[in-house]
Amino acid sequence: MRKTLYSKIATFFIIILIIITTITGGMLYFFLGNFVTQEKERSLNSAGDSINIMLKNYTEKINDPVMTQTLQNYLLSYFLGNLELIGDNVEATIWVVSKNGDIVILVNEKYLDNSVMAKLRDVTGNLRLPDKRQYEKVMKEGQYVKETGDFYGLFKDTNVSWLTIEKPYSYNEEIQGAIYLSIRVPEINNARTNVFKFYIISISIAILVSALLVYIFSLKITKPLKLINNAAREIANGEFSKRLDISSEDEIGQLAESFNHMAVALENLEEMRRGFIANVSHELRTPMTSIHGFIEGILDGTIPPEREREYLSIVSDETKRLSRLTNDLLDLARMESGEMKLTFVTFDINELIRRCIIKLENQIVTKNIQIEANFHEEAAHVYADKDSIERVVLNLLHNAVKFVQDGGQIIIETEMSKGKVMVSVKDNGAGIDSEEIGLIWDRFYKSDKSRGKDKSGTGLGLAIVKNIINEHGQEIRVESEIGKGTVFYFTLNPAKEDNENNM
Repeated sequence: MRKTLYSKIATFFIIILIIITTITGGMLYFFLGNFVTQEKERSLNSAGDSINIMLKNYTEKINDPVMTQTLQNYLLSYFLGNLELIGDNVEATIWVVSKNGDIVILVNEKYLDNSVMAKLRDVTGNLRLPDKRQYEKVMKEGQYVKETGDFYGLFKDTNVSWLTIEKPYSYNEEIQGAIYLSIRVPEINNARTNVFKFYIISISIAILVSALLVYIFSLKITKPLKLINNAAREIANGEFSKRLDISSEDEIGQLAESFNHMAVALENLEEMRRGFIANVSHELRTPMTSIHGFIEGILDGTIPPEREREYLSIVSDETKRLSRLTNDLLDLARMESGEMKLTFVTFDINELIRRCIIKLENQIVTKNIQIEANFHEEAAHVYADKDSIERVVLNLLHNAVKFVQDGGQIIIETEMSKGKVMVSVKDNGAGIDSEEIGLIWDRFYKSDKSRGKDKSGTGLGLAIVKNIINEHGQEIRVESEIGKGTVFYFTLNPAKEDNENNM
């Protein structure tokens, strides 16, 4: 059976609730028992004090010489009636015992079993305490005594524990006897049991209400999680357009928002993958078709022998283009996976730019392009990977040469800006449309839709440039305007000694 989130949450909360209530109930039961016992003892003690006062008043009045027998009988009846009221009020048996253990007065014997009454009667039928230990202590010491248990065997046959308090009674500063109040301990515990029953009932209701609240609470959690789970299944099946509409400000809402961002990223990645495959297929198909067609033409004689060299030269250019495309793809893959290792050294960026211009000299001369190099200092030492930065400069220069018109102008500048060496490559070519500027860094994107006369490009140059600059932790940006030209800017860290001199 699969465990649901609701069952786990409900089980967890109910177990915690049971543990808490068990500990609380145990402590409540223990302390409530002590509290009830102490309260009962206090009420018996108070009743004993009241009886003591009543007994003194009664003794004083019946010892009055003018007291008649009729009045004595009335006082005795009144005294016994009050004792019975007190006994009913505290639910206890009350007896007044003389110094030698005789029971002078017994009130509320209804609370005593027959077995107890049988032990209290001696052979003559009089009531007295059968064991000296039951009255010697209070009579000799004249102090309050509390006994809990079977009271030296008197209550043994009742099979329950009893609480008995003994209050000495004195008259004319001499102990005349003692007042006893006895109550069953289970009777005391009845109050605790009743309170605890209400506690158990309230806990049971609390558990049921908690289970209902946990169910409602779990629905608020599980419902969006089910939506996220279903959406994840659809995305796993290729439905990248799936989005979640969960307007929650808690962690679930944050998860849904992150999920939607992930879905957008996956959709973009899928579109990029499809575009990448389409672009690679196109870039590979075009030169391979040319190579295949020219080779077939040479083999079947369609191309005359005197022109074979011309077409083989085209085949050679196409194979070189395929080689460049393959190398660029491998380099870009290494960059994006973080496998490209940079070797940082100190070198003169101005000197590197001069060498790059020399490498492109043939193309520059062919198009009669005017090159202008403006360097803020004769030497500008930077700390970077020399080979990869040379690739950046060559790519940007090659793009400028490619898109500038015959007789155009290219300006290369280096300067210090905000503690960085800023390199810019500017041309006065056709420029880039504002809608295309954000796309030029994408793989295989070419702003020259017609491809022009120069078809040697792979469409990966600026993507590689972007990755190289990012790997250096630097910035690259572009500004362009249709009909006026384009300028690329990128930054490099200056060499440490140069940086210290400029501070």
